[in-house]
Amino acid sequence: MSARGRCAKVLPSELNKVCPERGDDPATHPKKMSDFEVVPNLQQSSSSVSKSRRKAHFPAGSNEKENLISWIPENIRKKECTYFVESSQTSDSGRIVCECGYLREQHLDDAAKPPIFLGKEWDPSRHIQEMPTDAFGDIHFTGLGQKTGKYVRVSSDTPPRVIFHLMTQHWGLDPPNLLISVTGGAKNFVMKPRLKNIFRQGLVKVAQTTGAWIITGGSHAGVMKQVGEAVRDFILSCSHKEGDIVTIGIATWGTVYNRESLVCPMGGFPAEYVLDEENQGSLSCLDSNHSHFILVDDGTHGRYGVEIPLRTRLEKFISEQTKVKGGVAIKIPIVCVVLEGGPGTLDTIYNAITNGTPCVIVEGSGRVADVIAQVANLPVAKITIALIQRKLSVLFQDTYELFTEGKLVEWTKKIQDIVRSRQLLTIFREGKYGQQDVDVAILQALFKASRNQDHFGRENWDHQLKLAVAWNRVDIARSEIFTDDHDWKPSDLHPVMAAALISNKPEFVKLFLEQGVRLKDFVTWDTLVYLYDNLTPSCLFHSKLQKVLLEEREHTSKAPRLQLHHVSQVLRELLGCSSQPLYPKPKQAERPRLSIPVPHIKLNVQGSSLRSLYKRSPGRVTFTMDPVRDLLIWAVVQNRRELAEIIWAQSQDCMAAALACSKILKELAKEEEDTDTTDDMLALAEEYEHKAIGVFTDCYRKDEERAQKLLTRVSEAWGKTTCLQLALEAKNMNFVSHGGVQAFLTKVWWGKLSVDNGLWRVVTCMLFFPLLYTNLITFREKRLQPMGCLARLRAFFTAPIVIFLMNTLSYFTFLLLFAYVLMVDFQPRPSWREYLIYFWLFSLVCEETRQLLYDPDGLGVVKMASLYIKDFWNKLDICAILVFIAGLTCRLIPSTLYPGRIILSLAFIIFCLRLMHIFTVSKTLGPKIIIVKRMMKDVFFFLFLLAVWVVSFGVAKQAILIHNEERVEWLFRGVVYHSYLTIFGQIPSYIDGVNFNIDQCSPNGTDPYKPKCPETNADSKTPIFPEWLTVILLCLYLLFTNILLLNLLIAMFNYTFQQVQEHTDQIWKFQRHDLIEEYHGRPPAPPPLILLSHLQLLLRRGLLRRPATRHQLKEKLEKNEEAALLSWEMYLKESYLQHQQSQEKQNTEQMIRDIAQRVDALAELLDLDRVKRTGVVEQRLGSLEDQVHQSAQALRWMMQALRGNGFSSGEDVPAVGSSKALETKEIGLEGRAEESQPPYHVLARHLLYPGSHTLRFPVPDEKVPWEVDFPLYDPPAYSADHKDMAVQDPFSLSLESLLKINYNTMDGLIDRQSFHGLYAVQDGLPLNPMGRTGLRGRGRLHCFGPNHALHPVVTRWRRNLDGSIIRKSLKKMLEVLVAQYPLSDVWALPGGSLEPGEMLPLKLKWILRREFWPQFQNLLKQGTEVHKGYLDDPRNTDNAWVETVAISVHFDTQNDVEMKRLNSFLQGCDPELCIRWQVLDKRIPLHANHKQLLHKVSTLLGAYY
Repeated sequence: MSARGRCAKVLPSELNKVCPERGDDPATHPKKMSDFEVVPNLQQSSSSVSKSRRKAHFPAGSNEKENLISWIPENIRKKECTYFVESSQTSDSGRIVCECGYLREQHLDDAAKPPIFLGKEWDPSRHIQEMPTDAFGDIHFTGLGQKTGKYVRVSSDTPPRVIFHLMTQHWGLDPPNLLISVTGGAKNFVMKPRLKNIFRQGLVKVAQTTGAWIITGGSHAGVMKQVGEAVRDFILSCSHKEGDIVTIGIATWGTVYNRESLVCPMGGFPAEYVLDEENQGSLSCLDSNHSHFILVDDGTHGRYGVEIPLRTRLEKFISEQTKVKGGVAIKIPIVCVVLEGGPGTLDTIYNAITNGTPCVIVEGSGRVADVIAQVANLPVAKITIALIQRKLSVLFQDTYELFTEGKLVEWTKKIQDIVRSRQLLTIFREGKYGQQDVDVAILQALFKASRNQDHFGRENWDHQLKLAVAWNRVDIARSEIFTDDHDWKPSDLHPVMAAALISNKPEFVKLFLEQGVRLKDFVTWDTLVYLYDNLTPSCLFHSKLQKVLLEEREHTSKAPRLQLHHVSQVLRELLGCSSQPLYPKPKQAERPRLSIPVPHIKLNVQGSSLRSLYKRSPGRVTFTMDPVRDLLIWAVVQNRRELAEIIWAQSQDCMAAALACSKILKELAKEEEDTDTTDDMLALAEEYEHKAIGVFTDCYRKDEERAQKLLTRVSEAWGKTTCLQLALEAKNMNFVSHGGVQAFLTKVWWGKLSVDNGLWRVVTCMLFFPLLYTNLITFREKRLQPMGCLARLRAFFTAPIVIFLMNTLSYFTFLLLFAYVLMVDFQPRPSWREYLIYFWLFSLVCEETRQLLYDPDGLGVVKMASLYIKDFWNKLDICAILVFIAGLTCRLIPSTLYPGRIILSLAFIIFCLRLMHIFTVSKTLGPKIIIVKRMMKDVFFFLFLLAVWVVSFGVAKQAILIHNEERVEWLFRGVVYHSYLTIFGQIPSYIDGVNFNIDQCSPNGTDPYKPKCPETNADSKTPIFPEWLTVILLCLYLLFTNILLLNLLIAMFNYTFQQVQEHTDQIWKFQRHDLIEEYHGRPPAPPPLILLSHLQLLLRRGLLRRPATRHQLKEKLEKNEEAALLSWEMYLKESYLQHQQSQEKQNTEQMIRDIAQRVDALAELLDLDRVKRTGVVEQRLGSLEDQVHQSAQALRWMMQALRGNGFSSGEDVPAVGSSKALETKEIGLEGRAEESQPPYHVLARHLLYPGSHTLRFPVPDEKVPWEVDFPLYDPPAYSADHKDMAVQDPFSLSLESLLKINYNTMDGLIDRQSFHGLYAVQDGLPLNPMGRTGLRGRGRLHCFGPNHALHPVVTRWRRNLDGSIIRKSLKKMLEVLVAQYPLSDVWALPGGSLEPGEMLPLKLKWILRREFWPQFQNLLKQGTEVHKGYLDDPRNTDNAWVETVAISVHFDTQNDVEMKRLNSFLQGCDPELCIRWQVLDKRIPLHANHKQLLHKVSTLLGAYY
């Protein structure tokens, strides 16, 4: 027997052995016993673990570990035996043990002879005490690599909420979306290899996809080992976090082998645990593949099953918790999965079914699982004791002799009750159609249980859909929820649609769209605010929104709530200034939104719910202009690829949407810090650019003119911008360089001229404009074709290409005149040519000012100035103008005439550089200029490297050669200038001393035109510096600069050229747009004549107040034309998407992947076919046996008929039909129809009697009638004492008290007559006319014999708002009056037991006011009796039962006076009661016996049920 660790009185030396990292600590000593009597409330320390900082394992020394060490001893206890009593049994080694199972030395020091317990028998309730736990922390399985988990030793009386708090807050587990309780055989058993693989894969798949917790017994044996190995195999096959599956083992502390290594009062971080199966004996080792362990301690050793009650309570507690995620609030569902198992497993299944937990039985795993699986499809009446006996003899061969007759009866009763709840039972059969995977079977079991669960209205369907969304199992939603059984309204899907969006479940969004959800109806103003309130906190857009809110808070007194204009503010930064705000800021007087506390919105029936956003009156809901755009932006800013793709496929203005998404993503990528996220954003931006190109390509192929309209159409949805502008803002070079876009730009460049006009013709006509009236130039518009048309002149000179050529000619003229003045005609007094230059420059300044102030989009002067400065050529213009003005200022001052000329010469250089902008229009020179610009960046980077060598060599050379040179200009020459020239071969003559000439230098540095001489000998005037050193430095310098750095520069130039050359055409086409747009909006006249155009503009804007003519590449279309254009674009988008799908299918990799999937599916089908083939043979044999049995019956009837007529004496008659066939017929085949109505009472035989801890004697169906002999029948007796009842029979079963009762007659005020006639009385007790119940006495009923009740069934027709009756399946629908009484969780009919001498039940009187009682009695007299007799009630016993009269009170018209009066009296009833008119349906949550009464009423009225 292994030694047990404990917390109390641990010696320092022992503590160091267990926890070597810690010494003695006073906190480890025990407190007084009285301190441990009650588990205190949760005591959280100040450093509570935040959910956002949860980790799987705490690092040593962290705050989380310290918090855990302080929290666990305060809230979690263990159990210790405080009184040693020798047991009759001994340990495995033959030593004396206590009744608790532990050795004497494993007890506390005072436990051997406690004076208060001396001489008393050992009682666990008194002699086992709680104290702080001493085993918790991280468990590390020695020798198994990095296998590490969490563990804790807890008392068996620990509240489940404490354990749940530990798991979620301190162990860092997220609450599960599903709880899978796996139970079964605790010993190793053999499973078929294929079934084992199917089970493992399916279990782990359902846990991984739904975010479930798997709970097992935690030991390394049996079903727990199977689960652990399944998790292990999955983790090994997965990467990174994908393999994290929460597997919780709940085991008994007293049965864990090597548990002493887990004892550490201050926590084991980690505790080393050795898994030793060979020496474990009767104990069990923990399974190394579980992630968390809860070790339940009741103070005993070696006793299995201690953990079951706590496990049951914990599972129930978790299943009652509500998890809110992504706007969906669901109660955590639980499912029980059963493999193999023995008697304990049967009890677990029975308790699960009784508590409403669905169970999945894996057939083929053995023992209990196979017993239940083989009888699950039989009618309950066919499940007999004999059948169960035969099954057990086959499946429990080794232990069959241990089954007593009483055990067989108990097993038969429990299996009957299990099978009776077929809606909670799912049998997983290998090869069964639709159940190839265990995960599908588990989820189908939950849905089947939920579907058959009682509910009001459509709550059940909503719950199922919430589960599917929470689990992210769209396959289950398609097969189990969206079926013909329920018609979903699109509005019903809006809340779960929002939840699917928030939790990023694109498949569900796609499914909801397929089911009819219209984004136009879904996306309201409030919904959009709700979505942005639930942005992923880690996304960059969320932080930018918070920054905007913080900035607004600084200007306001209170904290602002998130509104859409805040979103619009961030979006405008991302989309660029060319777009208008997407969501304008509402005025103070206007309230376009609904005021809803968005942060508290949950998808449940309490509080403010998402559903309320869609159930408001239409006048109060504000819908957005373009819901697809809004959702697309919301998805894109979070970088949700799949979700955005689904939404984009729904968009109408798809090309603008794709380009806008590309722009947003590129801007976010610039600010994103995470490299992986940045790469994802850029890849997604490129993908959307390709989408835009694909759609535009299809459009351009169909119709060039309409496609070009799409480029310039003003999109109201995207801030009144255009597709072309969005592409330019996003720098989508691939899109702009598209042939269709370039054709459009060429068309704009040529204006109204035909693009096939040669350039020489344009230049000729520009110089000799009368040639315009010849056929030399052609125009695109027919109205300009006539020769005498004056518009030809205007059309020609307003064409951008002509404006460009005239401006080029003007600029060359300006430069020639400027050069002439500088070189020939620069006089002290300016000549007329120089004044002309000044005038010319003034016209250029005016044009630059016009470009600066031109603001067609109303962006403001500051924004326009910033956009103007961003352009490189504008910077060059400003620089040239400023330098020219500086030179002009100096030139006009006589004393600075020469410096002015110098500055003007520099200005001329800058003006000449401006010529490069003119050459960008050339397809030949334009790309080369781009290459030169890129190489200039390389030169600047190269200069940094070169400066290091130049300065280092120059300073060293100067310091070695020359002593104390004080002249700054000569210092610069020596350090920088001479070193720089050395690179190009101008080596100083004095550096090596050979060519030294003292006449070429100044010895003292006094000659301003000569450098200072190097260090020389004062006598011989020869250099004394180390020539060898300067030569070596010079060689190294030339080696690194001439050979290394210059070649590096050449290599950089080559790389840049190669890189740019590949994209030169795209870059040139992209930058070509700027030049075309500039000259498209430029005045026709060139400088200096452009001043006339400026004067005209000034008169128009300043004096006449007329708006300026906009020369933008934008076109505002009429509504009808725009709608037709967008419909055409959407049609071609669908064509593009279909083409993309077909291309993906034809992709080689995709084809290989599809073929591999088909091969796998084919192999699966072959395996299934092999399994089914065996089943088909068995079915055929069974069918043959059925036919033989029918033939035998016919022959038997014939022989009996012949014998009856005297043809045979009946001797030696052969038996007809084999016993095997009869046995098979008795068992029946799978798929028998379930009996519609049980022949005996069922509720009255539930094992646990309600309201008590009394267990009934198990009574199988075949033993219910009193006429059937049942020798084993020995039911317990139970009679409750109702102190609140005035009249009740005695609760003792003494014959003396029972003889005073008169049965089958009126006994005073008590009516003991049965509606079923006389009943038998035995030993002074009446016998239940419906048979045995498993309990004697009167239970909770107040009288022996019949207890009479009255149940009025008050109904009315369900009507629409217009008063018409609602129908379903062609039948009228009813509404029934139901009530929920205090301290009750279920609804019931307004009636109950009749007190002696009363006409109305007490519960009915609670509902009605006293003055309405007589009128209600009249209604009952006028009603129709639908039932009179025995009522199958859980309170019934062998000697007391309920008989009721059910009367239907139906109000046929909605204006019935009595109904209105009834409603008025209902409104004033007891506030603790809940009363409602509920739609009558078979799933209405009522008592089962009440639902039978409702069925009879609906049949009577011909209504839907």
